[in-house]
Amino acid sequence: MMTPLRFAVLTSLVLVTIAAVAQEGRGIPTQTLVRADSKTDILPDTAAIKLEVNQRTTPLTSLQAVKPSGVQIALLIDDGLSRSAGVQLNDIREFATALPPQIELLVGYMSNGRVMIVSPFTTDHAAAAGAIRLPLGMAGQSASPYFCLSDFVKQWPGSENGAGKARFIMMLTNGVDPYNGRPSMDNQNSPYVEAAISDSQRAGAAVYSIYYRDAGFRGESGSFSGQGYLLQVAEGTGGDSYFQGSGNPVSLSPFLKQFQHAISETYIATFNADPVAGGREHLVRLKMSTSTPKLKLRVAQEVRPGNRVGASEHEDK
Repeated sequence: MMTPLRFAVLTSLVLVTIAAVAQEGRGIPTQTLVRADSKTDILPDTAAIKLEVNQRTTPLTSLQAVKPSGVQIALLIDDGLSRSAGVQLNDIREFATALPPQIELLVGYMSNGRVMIVSPFTTDHAAAAGAIRLPLGMAGQSASPYFCLSDFVKQWPGSENGAGKARFIMMLTNGVDPYNGRPSMDNQNSPYVEAAISDSQRAGAAVYSIYYRDAGFRGESGSFSGQGYLLQVAEGTGGDSYFQGSGNPVSLSPFLKQFQHAISETYIATFNADPVAGGREHLVRLKMSTSTPKLKLRVAQEVRPGNRVGASEHEDK
């Protein structure tokens, strides 16, 4: 005969099981880009990776390397950069033409809060390189690189034809937000930077950047503020930010090579995420780590449930 206590315990266990099953049933397949930053040739092992989604340990369904044919790179140049950036144009063109032939490349200039596209996504890298020009060199020409970034990712060009492509952005900018008061390190809370991060996370784009001064250089505080914001965007989206002190780099080539190498180290992680009440526009928080020595995983801090990258929409992996 079942006692009241045993009945209560059994009922509790059943309810917990039902809740767990319901929770699992609400999960939808979701993908995010993961960079395996290794000092050796060690490859990531799913068995050694721990993923937390909204602080809940969640198993990986799969982990696959990004293929060049599934990559889109948007090269966004701040039109307010000093015209001295002209000495770097050959480095940028060489980067463009050295990309694997299957990668799609877009070239755009951040101007007046939007991105002016001079070469749409194409595998004709020579044509894209030929579209690269001198920045206009007018202080504040971009309005804000974060306005431009938000507008671009929310209207990702050719998203119908590029469905499922892994999205990477490289921004060449000083990173200063002119609409957030004093450009100093003690004033680093910008709603526009936060919006750009969230918009990029919803789009599934990993944002990289190279710090370069603009025509209205604001001194050391401006340099540190811009670099700080660019780091925030990189950390939030799983990208990286490159700079050399507070001055302009002598050459962009080393940074562009690092960027290209980072893409080659990127994987697509698939898991189930709960969209909860907010639907697919809701962002869930991610935390990923590995027990593999000398291996660091870089992943977006948040992702939109249902995001798909690196595979055609009809594929179910």
